[in-house]
Amino acid sequence: MSHRDLRVDVHLDADDIIAALRDDAAKGLASVPKQLPPKWFYDDVGSQLFDRITRLPEYYPTERERQILRDRAALIAEASGCDTLVELGAGTADKTRVLLDAMASRGQLTRYIPFDISEGTLRDTARRVGAEYDIDVHGVCGDFEHHLRHLPHEGQRMIAFLGGTIGNQRPAERKEFLTEIAALMDPGDCFLLGTDLVKDVGRLEAAYDDSQGVTADFNLNVLRVINRELGADFSLDAFEHLARFDTDEEWIEMHLRSKVDQQVMVADLGLEVAFGTGELMLTEISAKFRKEGVDSELAGAGLEMTHWLTDPRGDFALSLSRLRT
Repeated sequence: MSHRDLRVDVHLDADDIIAALRDDAAKGLASVPKQLPPKWFYDDVGSQLFDRITRLPEYYPTERERQILRDRAALIAEASGCDTLVELGAGTADKTRVLLDAMASRGQLTRYIPFDISEGTLRDTARRVGAEYDIDVHGVCGDFEHHLRHLPHEGQRMIAFLGGTIGNQRPAERKEFLTEIAALMDPGDCFLLGTDLVKDVGRLEAAYDDSQGVTADFNLNVLRVINRELGADFSLDAFEHLARFDTDEEWIEMHLRSKVDQQVMVADLGLEVAFGTGELMLTEISAKFRKEGVDSELAGAGLEMTHWLTDPRGDFALSLSRLRT
């Protein structure tokens, strides 16, 4: 790539996204118990609501991760030795700028590779980061489940998956994801992973059920998306938000609970769905981790943890790992 080259590869479009939503809704609403994947929270409204969530006093993960990055970004940049930052789920690259700054200050930053499902956000982020840091940017618009293989092999890469997002996957899904990451890595590449840690149940549940009701509105937004995109007639007033910590699985579960017996029609699927009073529909899990568990899962994928970095309270962790030799 030439200096300050800007490129965005698009591997899915609006039709692909609607097709995936149709498939997920058809399977999830017919399953027992019912469930919907959390990625469908994030239309424009959902993204704005999540941004509000990250600023709530109860929701600690974003600020704790940012604190680790502020305190240890120079160490991460030096330990990685990488000249290229790959960010999975880049969004606006807000927190990532701390890493980019650290790499740039060492004179080692030459390229940024953001990966995101939203083409509009991806293009905007690519333009701004390229201009701010005077570096090449090669964006990839795709879905984690299908398009990671399209990540370019350019430079020596630090692949970053921040925000604790890996917690939205069940153990088998995490194993598949981490194995795919390891298979994509070249010698010299490294993997930077953000994980939320096990802690007091009260603090965990409060982080997902805030006093202002923002998380509740965010949870209900998946119904707005299905109403708009699939012609459904969900009544948001007929459901309520529920968040609870499963102490056996060590994850938060977010549900929508039906307040009444009701029938919901999803017109575009030709599907009528019955809900009983008190019936739960799972919309998200958010696993919480311990160091030994993260180490074990990385090792199972062929990766070796080299650094484990936490905030002073031990709420959140960043781990750096490399291919096991």
